[in-house]
Amino acid sequence: MLFKLSFRNMKKSFKDYAIYFLTLVLGVAIFYMFNSLDSQQAMLQVSESQKQIITLMIGMLGIVSIFVAVVLGLLIVYANNFLINRRKKEFGIYMTLGMGKRQISKIILLETILIGILSLVAGIVIGVFASQFMSILVGKMFEADMSSFRFVFSQDACIKTCICFAVVYVAVMIFNTFTISRYKLINLLTAIKKNEEVKIKNPVISILIFIIAVAVLSYAYWIVTGGINKLNSMDKLIWPILMGIGSTIAIFWSLSGFVLRLIQAKKSTYLKGTNMFVLRQLNNKINTTVISMSVICLMLFMTISVLSASLSLNDKVQKELVRLTPIDLNLYKDANLPESYKTYSGKTAKYSETRREDSKITVEETLINNGFDMNLLKDVVNIPIYAIEEMKWKDFFGDIFPEVKQEFPRLNYETKEEIIKVSDYNKIAQLYGIKQFELQDNEYIVLCDFQNMVTLRERVLQEGNILTIAGTRYVPKYDQCQDGFIDMSASSINTGILLVPDSCNLGQEQIGKYFMAANYNVNTENEKKEIEKIFAEESSSLLQNFKKNDIEIDGVTKITIIESSKGLTASIVFIAIYLGIVFLIASSAILALKQLTESSDNKQRYLILRKIGCDEKMINKALFRQIGIVFMLPLVLAIIHSIFGIQFALSTMTAITSTDELIPSIIATVCIMGAVYGLYFLATYLGSKNIIKEEV
Repeated sequence: MLFKLSFRNMKKSFKDYAIYFLTLVLGVAIFYMFNSLDSQQAMLQVSESQKQIITLMIGMLGIVSIFVAVVLGLLIVYANNFLINRRKKEFGIYMTLGMGKRQISKIILLETILIGILSLVAGIVIGVFASQFMSILVGKMFEADMSSFRFVFSQDACIKTCICFAVVYVAVMIFNTFTISRYKLINLLTAIKKNEEVKIKNPVISILIFIIAVAVLSYAYWIVTGGINKLNSMDKLIWPILMGIGSTIAIFWSLSGFVLRLIQAKKSTYLKGTNMFVLRQLNNKINTTVISMSVICLMLFMTISVLSASLSLNDKVQKELVRLTPIDLNLYKDANLPESYKTYSGKTAKYSETRREDSKITVEETLINNGFDMNLLKDVVNIPIYAIEEMKWKDFFGDIFPEVKQEFPRLNYETKEEIIKVSDYNKIAQLYGIKQFELQDNEYIVLCDFQNMVTLRERVLQEGNILTIAGTRYVPKYDQCQDGFIDMSASSINTGILLVPDSCNLGQEQIGKYFMAANYNVNTENEKKEIEKIFAEESSSLLQNFKKNDIEIDGVTKITIIESSKGLTASIVFIAIYLGIVFLIASSAILALKQLTESSDNKQRYLILRKIGCDEKMINKALFRQIGIVFMLPLVLAIIHSIFGIQFALSTMTAITSTDELIPSIIATVCIMGAVYGLYFLATYLGSKNIIKEEV
């Protein structure tokens, strides 16, 4: 009997369940998709290091999934609360007919189970198909061999999803039972007649607060876009964040206090059609939902910013990797080691005689001496990099050193500058395919591409700072840092290289390290990976000889840089997309449920519109405009926040250097938001239209 009643109620009230069902299905699908990556990994043909990275990424996603489960759980409880309030009159009738609260709780329990089963099945089906595209995306990001691609169903992800949402549904059932137990018959029967008290704000105070909020928000925008100094620490960033949150709340609070009055002053607009009704409805809604509108706005802002920045990051990193890894191998080692050195503990230790003797020869000679076949390499270039006590960072900054140290106290100003003779650098530049330079006997050039250090060094160069190197004075050839590097990396991290003329009197005893660049003398990727093992695997004969002879050579390879960089980028991108979509679903669902609640509470007002002669077309148009404006208000402010948030991202994420590079990701973000936000808007409008047609 109760089961049949529950099934009929759910079928009859499906329009009420539309938003609830949509939220559940999307939540289940997203949860399954991001937790099924472990099954997708099995069919990806990737290297061992990439497998480790993917495993780490899956572990990180698992931790994030706990947070996501909590967010979705709270959202489902919130959505369920709307349904309970929506049916107060129905429950009152049940109690009038003699049904007890326990039986009502059983009906709701059965309805929850039914809707839970339907949403789980639908969500997992959608998630299973969507996860196949996810695996293709993972394979593309890691450049994996997709020849063994096949349709995969993740049993573990399915079980995890079912358990997670079963826990949520149990919480919903407990919440429903507790809620029903508190209801009284008189409250249930008269709930529809209760109106929320609306306080009228002073328009003068509202305008004043609005102006102050806009001013504070503008100041926060100015700070994050570099108005004062670069925000290089969290303690400096926290104040603009707090100002942004406070200003957002103040803007929504003040809007309802003066917008209606302003439009009322223009009678031709205010009295046209149903404008008067729509504006008063909007005024009341904004007035009573300040906090929720502010939270929704901030969640949308996070969604836009996170999705835009993360989606562009992957594309930009790929381009940067091509530019910053032009060859296969970089090796370097310390040169001219002294007899002893200080350890981190302050004790004095000695280098072995073998290591000190080896430090006087090039990297190539060391490889040959330890049994490496140089025929495996081609395009080999060896250069010395000089470092002298008289030229440290503090010496380069010269007169402005006290000012720079006060501004950036954590920099190690005792770091020796890397000095390279221009002809040596040009050998590397020719191999890399980047710009070469020429110098007069009294000139120097600064190569730097790490943006924060570029800013500092150019303050020196624009002063025409003269450097004394090996007893000779040199003037800057350019008043700006030039783009260039010798160490391969995943991003622009060159903090500075001084190019000096070949005539500079630097001897072998002033060499800081020897550097070697080369390509593998093979053609295929598999052959390159075989040579790679010689430099990467501890068991290789070369590394064993280094260990036996107490020789230490450091280096990086193109393959390892690309694999590790793509792994880190993929982890960031997937977590950002995961959280961004969840925030989008949560904000859209909250906004939709708020509007459905308002429509349910205002049925009498729409009934009055019909009685005074408004036809259904006019009423539906008024409802559409009303819901559309409410959906647009937090979105518009979120977009404004995002414009400045993305500019802040440009200044802090060195991988992204211009707004143009964000355009494809912004378009993708718009498409994702348009699909989800638009779907909720449409469901809200259709649901509200059905609600206001019901008998009061």
